[in-house]
Formats: sequence, C-alpha cells, structure tokens
Amino acid sequence: MTRKKSFQTALIHSDYQPPEGFAALPVALHPASTVLFSNIAAMRSRNWQHKDAYTYGLHGTPTTFTLEARLAEIEGGRHCLLAPSGLAAITMVYFAFLKSGDDVLIPDNAYNPNRDLGQWLARDFGITARFYDPLIGAGIAALIQPNTRLIWTETPGSVSMEIPDIPAICKAAHARGVLVALDNTWSAGIAFRAFEHGVDIVVQALTKYQSGGSDVLMGAVITGGEELNQRLGMAHMRLGFGVGVDDAYLVLRSLPTVQLRLKAHDAGARAVAAWLQSRPEIATVLHPAYPDCPGHDIWQRDFQGAGGLFSVIFDACYTEAQTDGLVDALQLFKIGFSWGGPNSLCVPYRMQTMRAHWPHRGQLLRLNIGLEDPQDLIADLEQAMGRALS
Repeated sequence: MTRKKSFQTALIHSDYQPPEGFAALPVALHPASTVLFSNIAAMRSRNWQHKDAYTYGLHGTPTTFTLEARLAEIEGGRHCLLAPSGLAAITMVYFAFLKSGDDVLIPDNAYNPNRDLGQWLARDFGITARFYDPLIGAGIAALIQPNTRLIWTETPGSVSMEIPDIPAICKAAHARGVLVALDNTWSAGIAFRAFEHGVDIVVQALTKYQSGGSDVLMGAVITGGEELNQRLGMAHMRLGFGVGVDDAYLVLRSLPTVQLRLKAHDAGARAVAAWLQSRPEIATVLHPAYPDCPGHDIWQRDFQGAGGLFSVIFDACYTEAQTDGLVDALQLFKIGFSWGGPNSLCVPYRMQTMRAHWPHRGQLLRLNIGLEDPQDLIADLEQAMGRALS
C-alpha cells in the first residue's frame, strides 16, 4: 500500500509478527471461525473432510485437532469428532447411520436422554426404536431384523449399573452386518477397552472424567475405521456441531491426570460402597465390583477397574419421603446430575417409572464419589441416615 494506514485500520492490520521458536508445554489456543488461505489455489485445494489442512473453524483448528487425536489414542481408536455435549455425540451417531425405515436397538437401562432421543426418532422420523434387556448377551441375535442398522450399548448402565456382555452382543451384531455403538463414559475409556471387545463406535461425554472439573460440556465420537468416520463427519457438518477452543483447552489441560483421578475415584467409591454394604438400611449395593451387581462376572472378565459412580437400593421399609430427606440432610454430598468431578453428588431415581421390569421395591440413590476423603463422606452419610431414617 502506498497510503499510510489510518489509526483505525492499524488497529486491525498490524505489521507485527512474533518471533518464531516459541515452545511451551500447554497446547496453544487457536480460536477461529474464519480460517485464512494464502491464495485462491490453497482455498480451492482444501477439503474440510481431510484433516491435513484447515478450512473453517467449525471443522477444526490445531487446538481441536490435537484434542481429537489424543482422545482417539486414549480410547484405542483412530478417528475422533468433537460435539457440544455427550448427548450431541449420541445424536451424531443416530443421524450418521439411520434413516427412515431403519431399526435401532437400545438397552432398557440407557442414559435417559438417549431413550428419549430414540423415541423421538421413532415418533417423528419413521425409525423403529426397540428396547432390550441389557443382560441379553448373545440372545440379542433373536432381536435383529433385516432393517436393524445399529445396536446401542452402555456399560454399565449409568443408574441401574447392569454390565452387559459387550463381546457377545458385538459378535451377534457383526454376524448380521449391524454396527455396535457404546456409551463408554463410565470407564472414561480407561477401565474398559471398547475396541478390543469388538465395538465399532464409542461415545464419550467429556463433561465427566476427561474435563474433571464439572465446568465443561463436550462430547466425542471415536471410531477405528475411515468409512465410519467419513459418515460421522458428514453428520457432524450437517448438524453444525462445533466446540469452543477455550473448552477444548480445559479438557486438554485435564487429560494428563485423568487416569490418576479415575483411580482415586475408584478407590473412594469402593470404600464408601463397602461401608454401605454393611448397613442394615441398604438392601443392595449396585457397584460393578460387588457380587450383587447384575453382570458382576462380566465386569471381572472385561474391565480393568471402575470409577466413582454407583447406586444403592434401600430396604423397602423406607419411603421415598425418608430417602429424599436423607439426601436433603447430606452436607458434603451435593444434589446434582453428572459425575467425574471432584465433588461428591447424590441423586434419587424413581426406577419403577424408568424401567419396564425393575426387580427392586426399595428406593434407589445414585452416588458419585468425588475426591474428598472417603471417611468424611461415610460420616456424612451416617449422620444423614441418623437424621432421616431413624
């Protein structure tokens, strides 16, 4: 330019370029909607489906590409796509692989928004959604129809805690050319190695252990095959899913400690579960590491650990009003959904309205054991029981 830039233009177009050679441990943040091209040839040669270059912020920046690559590596997959929440990640899978006239099988104990989504697709999109016993194992073969395209799994169920036989379900599904998707959030992809057990598509709610601070909403869909990833990528684009790089950075910052935190959650949860199992007020402890939990033998066979989430069933003599009073009397445990953060949580569920054939009569409470001292959490439960159940 021959004309000297005005002050206003100089505020936008600076001549300064930082020196090269900077290196630091954190991943750099690259917030962008618009991505710049060096020339028209570069713009026209780039394809948003190929992650070897950048086209638009929605399709990724170095920050989000790095997070995707690390998540895929943790899970043992090859490809990853980020979504604004765990439910958004589930939605991406549905819209990538189902169309009108198709059939999907969903476990009866699935994450409730997944159930609702399946019912919505059946009601408004002409997709058949059928619910199956999560402990069906190889018997799922009898439910597969010619139009069945997808089988959802969740291990364990995030409230009822049944552990399905994932390898048996995958074997039956693949024999009929059906894909298997797994919500693997409970194990953070660490305690259960989904791809090694035959799963095709893994969904993670990064809101939980990966972020670890109860302050991020994000999901991920991870696959091992290029064809599956391409179909997911088209759904990702058409749904307009993107995540902010500030949130991506928070997850990246937390990933180095996720295994250490998961082990701490696991140890704390087992200590609290053991105490609860000794209490006369508790009829059943639904923790995968305990024999009373349906599918415990499968957990022993397939899992390499647990996390901080489990449920308990109270003796049927206690009313909902009493167990609600217990939750209200807790001081360290807070009332809130989700898990994987440092704070312990407790939520009651009305299982008789959620499950068609729920075998227990007592009230269910789901506990997320955070990173507090387990003995303090036990003391909190004990004082709340004394106040509400005596």
